[in-house]
Amino acid sequence: MSGDLLSSIATELAAPVPEAIRQSAAALAARGGTGVAGVLFYGSSLRTGDLEGVLDFYVIVDRLKDWNIGTVIDLACRLLPPFVEYAEIPAEGRILRAKVAVLTQGQFADLVRPNAINTTVWARFSQPTALIWARDEASRAELGATIAQAVASAAGWAYALGPVSGTAEDYWRSLFSHTYRAELRVERHDGRSADIVAHGGARYAQLLPLAWQANELAFEQTAAGGLIKTGVAPARFQGWGLRSFLGKPLNIARLIKAAFTFRGGAAYLAWKIERHSGVALNLTPWQQRHPILMAPALLWRLWRRGVVR
Repeated sequence: MSGDLLSSIATELAAPVPEAIRQSAAALAARGGTGVAGVLFYGSSLRTGDLEGVLDFYVIVDRLKDWNIGTVIDLACRLLPPFVEYAEIPAEGRILRAKVAVLTQGQFADLVRPNAINTTVWARFSQPTALIWARDEASRAELGATIAQAVASAAGWAYALGPVSGTAEDYWRSLFSHTYRAELRVERHDGRSADIVAHGGARYAQLLPLAWQANELAFEQTAAGGLIKTGVAPARFQGWGLRSFLGKPLNIARLIKAAFTFRGGAAYLAWKIERHSGVALNLTPWQQRHPILMAPALLWRLWRRGVVR
């Protein structure tokens, strides 16, 4: 891996974040004890600093059992990672709401390689990320290298799927348009990909040539700052058709798995409903433990109150 790319990613991972985010990451790390290698923070809240919505964390562990998820769920999340839960975390005198995804270090490394069939993880971590908590310097360095690999994988696919020539932003927009089309999404993929790049144009322009160099891809830079491909993408960046074909079925499989394994899903749903409708559900402990079984009764209550029509 190129030293320049690793250095750029290390600087980005160490960027300052609000103290409430640091406290939240420390609380998540404490839950997993010594088995937690690091806690990553990403998503729109990282870009905007808005802590009112649901924050996005990834917790990287040595073994899934370090997160105490149970044998059956452990097996499901080995087959279809990651494990995901909703958490409400006290920080700086307030409650922060978070979606927490959990991966082992081995899963994380596998999912950011360019030959991974599942494109969502390297696409996600090619975007801005902060490493809020690390177990030690060795873990920090390993996670930094993994995220640098995610950027390199994304950039290599941008080379394979993008135009012959264009700006760095053109290549990234093309890439994210392809990855969004391969997933189940409610947003328009072109608008979403343009929005992602627009929030970090200088960053993406800096990283693309560094990542192409790390991948040993042939290109030239024009005097105006454009890029021209002068080679062919190697085998590890070929076969997008298969990834595109399997993307939505994999998303559906993960959604089905989440219906049975998403811890805290009932509380998350109740909070979303209250936020958007003003209706407080006040779920019982049994309803929180059994979100699927409680769903019919919940829908009936919401229908009677006019929330669902």
